Amino acid sequence: MNLVQFLLILANTLMLVTGQFLWKYGLMQREKAFESLRSILELLFSPYILGGLFVYGCATVLWLFIVSKVDLGLAYPIQSLAYILSIVGAYYVFGESLSGLKIAGCLLILAGVACIGLSARYA
Repeated sequence: MNLVQFLLILANTLMLVTGQFLWKYGLMQREKAFESLRSILELLFSPYILGGLFVYGCATVLWLFIVSKVDLGLAYPIQSLAYILSIVGAYYVFGESLSGLKIAGCLLILAGVACIGLSARYA
């Protein structure tokens, strides 16, 4: 895998996290989002939810391109960096907690991705 492929996977990962953040923010704007069919439809057509769907759609198209060029067994683990980005981002954007166990989990994910990346290099 070359640098361009890695950057494309990273861009895809950032798009996925951005879509999730847009959905979370859109849901936070609606106190009773799932109270009725009408409230669900209003939620689905809100700008943040639609924006998240659009970003997710673009990420899917990019992902299809990525897996046509990169081994899935290498690309998909790199995409797991989304877990780290979402935990750190949620801490800063939404004020969610960031515990020692979450940090330890992030470090384990990083170690796993590094091992998979190195295994591809020495295979």
